[in-house]
Amino acid sequence: MKAILPIALVSAFCSSVALAHDAGDIFVRGGFATVMPNESSDNVLNTGELKIDNDTQVGVTLTYMLTEQFGVELLAATPFTHKVSTKGLGEVAEVSHLPPSVMAQYYFGQANSQIRPYVGAGVNYTVFFDEKGKGALAGTDVNLDNSFGLAAQIGVDVNFAQNWFANASLWYMDINTDVHTSVGTIDTDIDPVTFMGSVGYTF
Repeated sequence: MKAILPIALVSAFCSSVALAHDAGDIFVRGGFATVMPNESSDNVLNTGELKIDNDTQVGVTLTYMLTEQFGVELLAATPFTHKVSTKGLGEVAEVSHLPPSVMAQYYFGQANSQIRPYVGAGVNYTVFFDEKGKGALAGTDVNLDNSFGLAAQIGVDVNFAQNWFANASLWYMDINTDVHTSVGTIDTDIDPVTFMGSVGYTF
């Protein structure tokens, strides 16, 4: 799948087939999404703030075009799993989450354009689960509160065949959670940027 996107983008610029993002159209995108946290937190026992690593999973979006310019999109993905650490303690936890989001989108250009850039804004609800204590917290309870916040995106669709298009998009999500541990509650901002490269199909 990772190799498909660049090939599709090159093919798109050599193709004369236009996109059909018109009123009433439904299209899906499927590909890989990488979540890159921009985390900050309380200092944990004077060992530093929590650090959260990146993770890549399969991402899927479903879009309905209300008009030629305006669409509504739902983002879903397979669960992301992150290692959590501090500078002084090393790895202290592992946590999984799902970040479903709903976006209102504005598409630039005309419905029959070969390239359709767009922007979006909406809301994200992040569900945390399968939290596990590691290292200094091994064998202890670790729990994260679910988060509700704003989300924004930019992206572009590039047609390369009838009903088929390549997509690249960048998301920002406002995610704040309280991390409950045996050493206290840690207020944490995750606020990830997510990059998704995908291939889409218009129905």
